[in-house]
Formats: sequence, structure tokens, C-alpha cells
Amino acid sequence: MIRELISKLNRSWSDRSIAPRRRHAAVMKVWFDPDSNTELARQSARAACIFGETLDISRTGVGFLVPAIRLKEKYLVGQERSLNIEIDLPTGKIQMKAIGCRYEKVGVHISTERFLVGAHITSLEGADRENYEAFLKRRNLGARSATASLELGID
Repeated sequence: MIRELISKLNRSWSDRSIAPRRRHAAVMKVWFDPDSNTELARQSARAACIFGETLDISRTGVGFLVPAIRLKEKYLVGQERSLNIEIDLPTGKIQMKAIGCRYEKVGVHISTERFLVGAHITSLEGADRENYEAFLKRRNLGARSATASLELGID
């Protein structure tokens, strides 16, 4: 009895301490900051990007699939490299900065091989932040209402 109560409390606390992830597939692209801060270097860096797809999103991070783990000679994960991420949400495009934390190779065959990357959001400002948080809130409310209607047996 006491063990069950402690287990429930631990689950409740861990659910609140970790931002809930919501599955959402959206087109995205990732690129690195340029080495120099000139207009030509910024355009070149943005053009040298990897296109991918988000797998899950949360208030603090993004999980996404990409066809390669590195862009030119730089890896997406490691060495505290800042990633520029642009996600095409239904409410519009948003841009954020993140740091790649982990990756995993997925896919059975070399032709279907992709990489699942987990990134921690470090910067999301202004209208992009408002748009992103509104999207997450709407997704969370939709998930709760669907769960509630299933529990109540409402069609």
C-alpha cells in the first residue's frame, strides 16, 4: 500500500518535472551559424542546410529525423554546437536555436537509414515563442479533450 502511494507520487512528480512531448510531424531544416558575421556568410550557412521532419516537440526540446548526422564536416550532436532550426508549423514558420543532445541511427537498410536527433531548445524569442507555445497549448488541450471524451464514452 505504501509502496503504491510512493510510486504514484514519484510518477506524478516526474510527469510535472519533464515537459510533456507531443508527437507532431512537421517539415523542418537545420543549419549552423556561419564562421564570420557577414551577409554572404549568413546566406551561405543557411543554404547549406539539412531538411528533416520533427517527430516530437515539447516546451524544452525537439526530436527530429534527418538523413545525415553531419553537415559538411560538423556533427549535429556534440561539442555544444548551436543549431538553427526552422519548423513549418500549421500556424506558420518558427525559428529557434537548440543544442543537439543525443542521436540514434534508425532504419533497417542503408536506403532507409535516418538519424533521430534530440535537441534542447536554447533560444526561442518574440513572435516565434508565442506561436510555438500557442501551438503546444492547443495540441495539449486537444489531447486532453480527446482523452476525456474516451473516458466518458462520448463519440
